[in-house]
Amino acid sequence: MTEKEKAALGMLYNANYDTDLKEERLDCQELCAEYNRLMPKELEKRTELMKRILGKTEGEFMVEQPFFCDYGYNIEVGERCFLNYHCTILDGAKVTFGHDVFVAPNCSFYTAGHPFDIEQRNEGLEYAYPIHIGNNVWIGGNVTVLPGVTIGDGTVVAAGSVVTKDLPAGVLAAGNPCRIIRNLSE
Repeated sequence: MTEKEKAALGMLYNANYDTDLKEERLDCQELCAEYNRLMPKELEKRTELMKRILGKTEGEFMVEQPFFCDYGYNIEVGERCFLNYHCTILDGAKVTFGHDVFVAPNCSFYTAGHPFDIEQRNEGLEYAYPIHIGNNVWIGGNVTVLPGVTIGDGTVVAAGSVVTKDLPAGVLAAGNPCRIIRNLSE
């Protein structure tokens, strides 16, 4: 079983020393660097290049510069998805953004984590768990979403939050660790 196959199954895998994964990350980093060098008004070129970087796109979407990710092919964005400046996605596993998602500046989405065991960590082992962002979600500035998290449809995550656990649909959540403040229907 390859390291990439292990990652897709949520198993510990070697991302640091596996030559295939290192090469895929370097290829993606070069595409991201090219994207980040484009002039802001080169919208058509930006969209074309972002479609090469991302695994799946639907309809119109916008990714502001600079943008950074590990592999790109694990990222899916829905229609009218907007990722603002300085978005970082460590996509060792799938990261899915639904339709009409707004992500403020300086947000990070980390599917990757490392074992607490020192020997395993020093071997370069890590795990990757998928992140799913539902439709009509608003994520405030400087939010970090950790591995394995699902954020339900219509939820708002306040600026500066660290989302460590799933959030249901239709809530306002905030804090570190992020917790539900109230239902948005209230």
